[in-house]
Amino acid sequence: MSRFNLLFLLLFSALFVATFGGCEKRDWRLPEKVHWDRDMCERCKMAISERKYAVDVVDPATHKHYKFDDIGCAILWFKEEHLDWGDKAIIWVKDGKTGEWIDARKAWYSTDKITPMGYGFTAYANKADAGSGEVIDFEEVKRRVIKIGR
Repeated sequence: MSRFNLLFLLLFSALFVATFGGCEKRDWRLPEKVHWDRDMCERCKMAISERKYAVDVVDPATHKHYKFDDIGCAILWFKEEHLDWGDKAIIWVKDGKTGEWIDARKAWYSTDKITPMGYGFTAYANKADAGSGEVIDFEEVKRRVIKIGR
């Protein structure tokens, strides 16, 4: 095999792998990786740095992800931007105990922690993990954040 053929074969193989087989296809519904201290909150433009309060909102129509530093910012962003797909959005939030992504709509929220933007809601997958204080669901978090409205 000549050098030219070998070089051509190697370049073609590399191009083929890069184009068709080298990149893992991710499920758009799953949360994206947060680049801590570099990704910015979509609403307040603060760097997302607190690992147990990050939020990832997914637009089901466009599959675009929007990141937030506090659940309060995510909720107010829907209202302020007059977005009509909020009820269909996939909303991921970090679990306050494990730091894992959980469904924000199924989470339980404690109301007694200091959060990045001061809304005070920390999400938990299990109600028992939220502590012995007041524990509320996502709909109540939405009502309270919109009432505060800052």
